[in-house]
Amino acid sequence: MDSVFDDLKATAFSIWNRRWLALAVAWGVCLIGWLVVALIPNTFESHARVYVQMHDPVAAQVGLSDTDRQHDIDRVRDTLTSREHLEKVVRSTPLGDRVTTQKQMDAAVLGLSNMVKINNDQDSLFEITATSRSMGLSDRDSALLARQIVQRMIDIFRDENNGTNLGEMKNTMGFIEQQLIDRQRDLAAAEQHRMDFEQKHPEMAQGGISMIQRLEQDREQLRSLDSDIAAAQSSFASVSGQLAGTPATIAVAGPQGGTRGELAQAQADLQAMRARGMTENHPDVIAQHQLIASLRAQASTQGPVAMGGAPNPTYSSLQSVKADRQAAIVALQGRRAVLQQDIDQVSAQQNANPDLVAEAQGISRDYEVLKQQYDKLLQSREDLRLKGQVATADNGARFQVIDPPSLPRAPTAPNRPLFLAGVLIAGIAAGIGAAFGLGELKGTFGTTSKLTRVTGMPVLGAVSEAVAPAARAERARKVRTFAMAGAALGGVFVLLLAMELLQRGVAV
Repeated sequence: MDSVFDDLKATAFSIWNRRWLALAVAWGVCLIGWLVVALIPNTFESHARVYVQMHDPVAAQVGLSDTDRQHDIDRVRDTLTSREHLEKVVRSTPLGDRVTTQKQMDAAVLGLSNMVKINNDQDSLFEITATSRSMGLSDRDSALLARQIVQRMIDIFRDENNGTNLGEMKNTMGFIEQQLIDRQRDLAAAEQHRMDFEQKHPEMAQGGISMIQRLEQDREQLRSLDSDIAAAQSSFASVSGQLAGTPATIAVAGPQGGTRGELAQAQADLQAMRARGMTENHPDVIAQHQLIASLRAQASTQGPVAMGGAPNPTYSSLQSVKADRQAAIVALQGRRAVLQQDIDQVSAQQNANPDLVAEAQGISRDYEVLKQQYDKLLQSREDLRLKGQVATADNGARFQVIDPPSLPRAPTAPNRPLFLAGVLIAGIAAGIGAAFGLGELKGTFGTTSKLTRVTGMPVLGAVSEAVAPAARAERARKVRTFAMAGAALGGVFVLLLAMELLQRGVAV
């Protein structure tokens, strides 16, 4: 541990002996470094925020969904930094004052692309940022340039957002109008051709429906009728089965029901007696048992014809339902017969005049295709017209500049106070390193222990330096001079730092 401490002292002594070299190197490094820092141009940054309303209930009703709007905004954001738009910014700002050749324009566009950023961190909120370095410009001009770039980007954003879709809609509207004129002319010609054919062959006139379409419709109706008839027959069979298992009359309690009705009444009276708490030994209960036994004997001697009863309402209702089902089946079968007759008639016409039928089908098919295309184009034109009206009325309301382009009051880069301090530290370190390196190159030993380690021979003693009073006074004067030179280096740093802070306060 003592040897390490001795080495540190020896190193410090070696550096101190070469302190003027260290101070000179520190001054040189600091002066060069501070000059480089002073030559770094200031960078100014301007910001702006733009809000674009994405949700609009009215626009959604006419087909302008939020997804469509977001797609348009993304397209505008991606194209804002395209070469075409960047050239517009260059030509409308001081960046284009010295641009005379295409090569210079390419360089200006490349530099501007690195200066402009567009962020969309939040929904519907866009942040446009532009930076400008004061190379060949004053700080104020550089700050104004950053704001001009942002303002021009906002103008392009507004123009693209408001005008592109409207222009596209106008172009599309013109194309659709021309297509409608062409389709209308073709449709009128096809309709006249069909009318001429029907006048010439009235037996082929089917009210605008081709024979194949009519045949297909009849067959479809026939299949539907067959399904309805099968369902009606199944329902009729079900009702018939229920009717077969339902009696026409039902037994009723009381005299009007005959012996069996009196027996049922007597049994009901016995149950009522028991419900009132009468026991089997009660005289009324015994008498009721005897009455039931007598009526049961009489009923056993009577046949089914003697049984009394009333008409069964369920039986009557099922008879009515059965009649309705049967009438429905007859009606469906009648409709089927008429439809089958029509199918047979159309089929006979096709077999009798196949060429004429094919011509009629072709005329009708061409007319239907043209009519469908015309109707579709007409609907598209009305939808597009409504979208254009909504977009025109809504564009101003859904675009808003939240924060206008700011005029930077102080540069955002470089951080000169930090750079100045770094240069000072680097200069001091370079001076100490130079003094230490020079001391290592010299063949001297600062301590006897180091001499012993290097030579391997014991050191018997060491003679201290004897300094005369005059030499001591001279050394003290040199130390004061060295301290003043070092303090001057620190003073220059403080002065540069104060000037930088003052300049930042009044930069723009």
